Amino acid sequence: MQEEKRKRSVTIFVITLLAALICLALSFIKTSAYNHMKHRELFKGSELFSTSDEPARNVSIKAVPRSSTWTKLFDFNNEGLTENNYQAYTYDFTVSNNTKDEVSAFTFKLTFSEDVYLASAWNGALVIHQNVKGGELVATVPDLREFVPSDYALDIVTVDGESFISMKAGDYLEYIPSSSMNALEVPIKPYEGTTPGIIMYVAIGEDVEDSTIDLEYTFHRLVTREPLFWISVGAMAIWLIALIIFVITSFEIRKYKERHARDNVIINESIETFTGFIDAKDPYTNGHSKRVAIYTRLLAKELGYDGEELDRIYYVALLHDCGKIGVPDNILGKPGRLTDEEFKIIKSHTVRGGEILSRFKSLENAGEGALYHHERYDGKGYPEGKAGEEIPYIARMICVADSFDAMNTNRVYRNRLSKEDIISEIENNKGKQFDPEIAEVMLELLRSGKIAMED
Repeated sequence: MQEEKRKRSVTIFVITLLAALICLALSFIKTSAYNHMKHRELFKGSELFSTSDEPARNVSIKAVPRSSTWTKLFDFNNEGLTENNYQAYTYDFTVSNNTKDEVSAFTFKLTFSEDVYLASAWNGALVIHQNVKGGELVATVPDLREFVPSDYALDIVTVDGESFISMKAGDYLEYIPSSSMNALEVPIKPYEGTTPGIIMYVAIGEDVEDSTIDLEYTFHRLVTREPLFWISVGAMAIWLIALIIFVITSFEIRKYKERHARDNVIINESIETFTGFIDAKDPYTNGHSKRVAIYTRLLAKELGYDGEELDRIYYVALLHDCGKIGVPDNILGKPGRLTDEEFKIIKSHTVRGGEILSRFKSLENAGEGALYHHERYDGKGYPEGKAGEEIPYIARMICVADSFDAMNTNRVYRNRLSKEDIISEIENNKGKQFDPEIAEVMLELLRSGKIAMED
């Protein structure tokens, strides 16, 4: 039973640990999957060009123009214009991280609603997309502040010796942030932001507030932000505490069992020594007490007893004849028929045994076997004439075991009986001398060979 409990406990520990490890693995898998997921947001109109600081999304972008300070004259058709017709705007594109996670990377695509001319930008690179004569021109400009027109096949205009990239309505640029130590636009820490800027010329009286920005970004979430991680950590902490308690308890139980086993050896040796004195009074019954104790334990095991209860039954059975210590040797070993007085003295060993064992408090019900093992199931036994269920169960088991050993050994007044005669005697006395259920178990032990006659 104890071994089964230990195996069951070990199985529970293994299953619990596996469940915690699976949760831990799932937390890493979920975090990794989340960190590889690309998120997209579209911003336009008032949401994009609003100056409100209220974060509407996990990651937001605002395009806020600074006050315009200068203008230029763009005379594309040489019409002889004399007044400046384009105004420069510096747009700050603030990308804000409104979450507890880090933004590991982002790009945004700015599609223009009006014609504009790009003058400068910082800190990242621009990928220019122009629709020219039914085709598309694409070029990556690492730093617009160091733009050399001759290095790119783009639609470029020059005004007053200064070159501008022409972006018609519908053209777009992709902004790739810089990760250099100077700019360090990515990663964006939780609740922080970065602000790339673009200088562009727009026709006086016009604006770009119908332009759109398509923002794409990824997060870097720490595994500690995943609830499953803390569930698994908590489960493993509980598991570890339980394991420590289990190990300590198992160690203490092991020490207890070892101590208990030593105590049992001492008790067993003490009782066997005592019963040896009793059996030595009659050479024909030498070893009788121990054999009866063994048979009783076999019966008890078949009847469902186990563990310490089996040990208790064994010891009670071992002491069943302790009252014979007070019976004279000449009566115990008398070969002929006993007188009524002698038989009365013999029968008194049950009461003496009960009295002797009444002081044996550490062995529960120690005196029941000694006092009642000669009671009969039909009520014709001694010393009290108890019948059936009135007789303690352990005494009923000892009665069957005691009678079997008496029939299976040579006595001063007769030789041992054959196996067939013993079986016949037990069969005939079921419900009379013996409890029918216990007698049937003894018969099964004999027929199956679990109790061999030569024993």
